[in-house]
Amino acid sequence: MKIKEFAVERYFAQYEFTAKYLLSSSDCDGYPMEFVLNLASAEEKERWNNLKLGYTETRGSLELREAIQQHYRTIELDEIIVSSPGEANFILMNVVLSKGDHVICMAPMYQSLYEIAKSLETDISFWEPDQQQQDWYYDPAGLEKLIRPETKLTIVNFPHNPTGFSPSRVDYQRIIEIARKHNLILFSDEMYRFLDHNPKETLDSACDLYENAVSLWGTAKTFGLAGLRLGWLTSKNKEILQKVENFKDYLSICNSATSEVLATIALNHMDKFVQPNLQKIRRNLELFSEFHQQNKDLFDFSKPVTGSTAFIKLKIKGTALDFAEKLVKETGIMLLPAETFEYGDKHARIGFGRENFPEVLEIFGNYLASAAH
Repeated sequence: MKIKEFAVERYFAQYEFTAKYLLSSSDCDGYPMEFVLNLASAEEKERWNNLKLGYTETRGSLELREAIQQHYRTIELDEIIVSSPGEANFILMNVVLSKGDHVICMAPMYQSLYEIAKSLETDISFWEPDQQQQDWYYDPAGLEKLIRPETKLTIVNFPHNPTGFSPSRVDYQRIIEIARKHNLILFSDEMYRFLDHNPKETLDSACDLYENAVSLWGTAKTFGLAGLRLGWLTSKNKEILQKVENFKDYLSICNSATSEVLATIALNHMDKFVQPNLQKIRRNLELFSEFHQQNKDLFDFSKPVTGSTAFIKLKIKGTALDFAEKLVKETGIMLLPAETFEYGDKHARIGFGRENFPEVLEIFGNYLASAAH
């Protein structure tokens, strides 16, 4: 397998730990270890204090899978396998795809969700948003038009990174019905699950709705615990999960023992993590909406309905990459350009999950004002 460099991650590697301000992070501020442990029940604290740093179960500990299971409607304990999110995606593509298969993936999209499939010599079609809509919109009819006899896999991401799009329940059900009608595997990246600005709009996990759906979730985005490096695949298709487990033996083999205990605590006390994250996101969205009203001549902004990111369109003569490079050098603000999503050169991602967002926005506004003059 030969695979291209991961553009988003290479760009973050260049600036994430050197830039003074991050305006494009998709995750929320990380919670301190003390915060997590202070939430633990007596039983969870005992498990932490008595933890031995040996090997763990390949599929994840029983306690962790029980904590995961409670957030699904139909998933059983043997329909969960835990790994790092990136590893889960990598393994799944390798066990379900073969050379010559056809894959459909949303665009713009986090690169690993299609690049691994490309490296396996599959043919990729991109399901792009309806350009006639003022806001980001992915029409299920457009998805169905892309299906071929050799189509094997459809890849979706709701809440969507980077646009913040999420379908209506009617459209979501239509996507499920399309996959079932054509007997497709539906890979549903749900890493931003429950970060809905209106909780009434939260979608069911795809794995609870369709027998050949494989859903991915984890601790990085919803919980603000990216450092645990834990995610999980859930599916009613146990044959696929068994293949994933077998392949995992060649990679991590098992998960971090410490991360498993901390993730179990977080899953058992989810609201304590999600509600503060949502409060920050909602506050920062309102601030950015006001900021947009003051700078409409500089960029277009479709307010996201869910998740922690938005994808703005810059009204500039040059490229988004050139703009971002100049911005970080002159202000210390890192902005993620569209080129890292392989989606033209005029968009940029904004992240709303950080406490210092108001401070960064003020500096960004001063820079735009000075540049305009």
